[in-house]
Amino acid sequence: MGRLTGKVAVITGGNSGIGLATAKQFALEGARVFITARRRKELDEATSVIGSGARGIQADISKLSDLDTLYETVAAEAGTIDVLFANAGVGDFAPIGAITEQHFDRIFSINVRGTLFTVQKALPFLRDGASIILTGSTTGTKGTPAFSVYSASKAAIRNFARTWVLDLADRAIRVNVLVPGATSTPGLHGLAPSDDVHTDMIKGLEATTPLRRLGDANEVALAAVFLASDDSSFVTGSELFVDGGSAQI
Repeated sequence: MGRLTGKVAVITGGNSGIGLATAKQFALEGARVFITARRRKELDEATSVIGSGARGIQADISKLSDLDTLYETVAAEAGTIDVLFANAGVGDFAPIGAITEQHFDRIFSINVRGTLFTVQKALPFLRDGASIILTGSTTGTKGTPAFSVYSASKAAIRNFARTWVLDLADRAIRVNVLVPGATSTPGLHGLAPSDDVHTDMIKGLEATTPLRRLGDANEVALAAVFLASDDSSFVTGSELFVDGGSAQI
């Protein structure tokens, strides 16, 4: 405990799932936590659950003006940022023949464009030596039926990290990708359109994971603490898989 004492952390998409679990773990480790979400009700509920003086700021990362408001608020209330967890993202199934412009634009606007500007607009407020964590996915390295647009967006995230470690080397800012496998979150369970499809989907995910189960959001959050803390001071440009082995076979 206390590995993040005195640090200021910003987590996008901190209202549920991995983002919320990470916000709670960061707070337990002593960080001052700012989270974002698009919906006020969920944001307020999450902030209450996190406790420890967590601050919720309503923001849609695909809107640059919302990002400006986010960082202006953090700067006014906390000064600099030590940890940025660019976690917000969306995904939906669609086989290639059913992909629409709207499907593509929504996913890339949030996952790729939103992540890019989440990081870019944070740069003036990040202290030298800060840690940036990007949320990737095992689908970025593996083929997944009817999930190509989401998978491509997460492959882009991986390449962002490879390049940004070079762009930010002079400031000793570390950039790493946290890669969850199938993790039990509202986002995952919400992908299935019916109970029958949900049951088959979960069985399939468990069968293709060497540990034969879904991950827990808290397990991913503990890996995020490692990347956020000084324990990973010589780790940058990496992918940390928390996937039960699913992308390793």
